[in-house]
Amino acid sequence: MSAVSKTFYKPLSLATSVLGGIAAGAVFGQIWKRISDDAEAPDPKDLERSNVEVLAAAALQGLVFGLVRAAVDRAGARGYKAVTHENPD
Repeated sequence: MSAVSKTFYKPLSLATSVLGGIAAGAVFGQIWKRISDDAEAPDPKDLERSNVEVLAAAALQGLVFGLVRAAVDRAGARGYKAVTHENPD
């Protein structure tokens, strides 16, 4: 990748990462509302919630964030390649 291409790809990558994080938070929130009685995911320091509930929420959140981040990064790389005909390395 040329220096000019890197200059253009870095801000694009940063913007898509931020938007991906926002999207992942929204997706996780919707999933958690559907599978739990509480609208909010449990805080790990909330000792009123069970260990199973807290750890399940953390595992689900990690899964959702990982999937959304990979999908957004992949879409950004494909879009960049479609425009510039170069692979973003």
